[in-house]
Amino acid sequence: MDIKLRLEQPEDYREVEEVAREAFWNFYAPGCDEHYLLHIMRSSPNFVKGLDFVAVADRKIVGIVVFLKSFILTDDGCKYEVLSMGPIAVLPQYQRMGIGRMLIAHTRKIAAEMGYRAILLCGEPRYYSKVGFEAAEHFNIRTSEDKYFAALHVCPLYPDALAGVSGRYYEDVIYNIDSDKAKEFDKLFPRKERIEGTSSQKRFEEVLAMQKNYKSSSDK
Repeated sequence: MDIKLRLEQPEDYREVEEVAREAFWNFYAPGCDEHYLLHIMRSSPNFVKGLDFVAVADRKIVGIVVFLKSFILTDDGCKYEVLSMGPIAVLPQYQRMGIGRMLIAHTRKIAAEMGYRAILLCGEPRYYSKVGFEAAEHFNIRTSEDKYFAALHVCPLYPDALAGVSGRYYEDVIYNIDSDKAKEFDKLFPRKERIEGTSSQKRFEEVLAMQKNYKSSSDK
């Protein structure tokens, strides 16, 4: 199968949102919000247009990835700009074909060329550990709530990119989605059944619970 990667264009917006909706529907929770997130994040000043890519196969968009600028606030008070990756999505019928890996590898290379330090994301540990990401805990990087989180992953973009950069990771507030607005936006799409208790939802709850408090050397 011939797969081409290219930058998203304004005329792609609706189709890209449909891809995200199909990929995430009932995955983490009944329904999903990711298509709404895509809809609003493009207008964010932290949205990185040069890393807004789609994968095209069979004359349609089958995969997408986007990035926002974020930062790490180190334990000594310094602030380092990094990237947040996501949503990244592939249509269900095109999953397990390496498309997600292609999007990650392609944008990782470009992000490095653009001078970014690292990419961070929250996702399934069993997947992202296979595509160039490491547990954030290995770098002493925690959530904004100062906790180690198994789903938080880091991909340094050059050697020693995160040397001495330990602290709390802050992603853009746009990721804090207004669920009521998301549900209203979803009414613009064909109706789909919201299902509770899927295996992926149960796995998400397991991963969500994989958090532990950070203890500084002074607390030990």
